[in-house]
Amino acid sequence: MSKTYRSWNPHQQWLLPPSVHDWLAEDNLVYFILDTVNELDISAITAKYEQEERGYPPYNPRMMVALLIYAYCRGIFSSRKIMQACEE
Repeated sequence: MSKTYRSWNPHQQWLLPPSVHDWLAEDNLVYFILDTVNELDISAITAKYEQEERGYPPYNPRMMVALLIYAYCRGIFSSRKIMQACEE
């Protein structure tokens, strides 16, 4: 049985602007990170989640890896500061 994660769609449509891609330039670092993370073998991470059936579905591991890499590239290493940056 496959583990269900919280939904994550980097191409999600929003009210304003119509797409998150409208906020970012085509050469933004985010696109490189997303492409790189999609190529990574994260089976060691997802294997741990496959065994767990309790609780609310976890965040998508690829999203979390991409978030950490982006934050580290921006010089943000504290988990609390990463959280604040996500809320801003």
